[in-house]
Amino acid sequence: MKIKGKTGTIKDKILENLILNRGKYVSGEMLASEHSVSRAAIWKHVQALRDEGYMIKSSTKEGYTIVGSPDVLAPAEIKAGLKTRMMGKNIHYFKETESTNILARDMAGSVEEGTVVIAESQTGGRGRMGRKWISPEGGIWLSVVLKPRMQPLHAPRITLLAGVAVAKTIREFGLPAKIKWPNDVLINGKKVCGILTEIGAEMDSIQYVVVGVGIDANVDTETFPEEFRDTSTSLKNELGCDINRVEFVQKLLVELEALYLKFQNEGFTSIIEEWRMMSATIGEWVKITTQSRIMYGEAVGVDSDGALILETGEGRLEKIVAGNCEHLRR
Repeated sequence: MKIKGKTGTIKDKILENLILNRGKYVSGEMLASEHSVSRAAIWKHVQALRDEGYMIKSSTKEGYTIVGSPDVLAPAEIKAGLKTRMMGKNIHYFKETESTNILARDMAGSVEEGTVVIAESQTGGRGRMGRKWISPEGGIWLSVVLKPRMQPLHAPRITLLAGVAVAKTIREFGLPAKIKWPNDVLINGKKVCGILTEIGAEMDSIQYVVVGVGIDANVDTETFPEEFRDTSTSLKNELGCDINRVEFVQKLLVELEALYLKFQNEGFTSIIEEWRMMSATIGEWVKITTQSRIMYGEAVGVDSDGALILETGEGRLEKIVAGNCEHLRR
């Protein structure tokens, strides 16, 4: 299946050149030589970038310099200055798509680990258990393809790892992010991010893991469906201003790679400790809904595989591997 999306065209590479040299002029001759095209072709690509909203000055003697950018999650914007070894080295960008997770799953077998699929909006975003995830413009909707050396039964660890990465990134912007088991990130008790992890596996080995991350970044909470307004928030709402989404994605990919490499090289112990320290669920009275039953109790811990330990009202300890968790007010 051929996936259409911006990955690394000459225009994207020219944009990356200009962003990396922001504040300086880059000669048309140098750009033409580097990309093996004519100077007239460079001019056409620059005109196309201007049509997309980039403010680019030109000088006959000096070349081109970028002085302003639109608020888009273009691959060239994200890659410019990205300090990772593999996360985000390949980025497939879409103005709109049904679901970045679907696209990432379709291409997982043929792309390198760390490949990112990112979109400005989704028409069919999904949460856990098939729930619809509202994904308007202004948010951050991305999926990352990973290929960890692990057995399928340990796959839930990747969801918790991603939660730690998102929460740490949000905290870099000065907000008190916490993690709700198993896959939500909260700010002041309200959901700002959901994580959906899907795997492709054989009997005892994982072929790929797709980590889908949906963050309400520069989204107005007034646009949320009424039933979600009391329980959801956005980074914009909490900060009182828009964030730089490109900067956020860059920081997130750096955090995700650092934790993932630590996980692959050192195991899960230190990561689950970070998760526990940022947990919004441990110590809460909760309602757990699984495919077969509903349970109430106090969330007293999370084990080394990410399963929730629930102490029921009768004093029994239950281990919940998968399910929906609702925090209850006592």
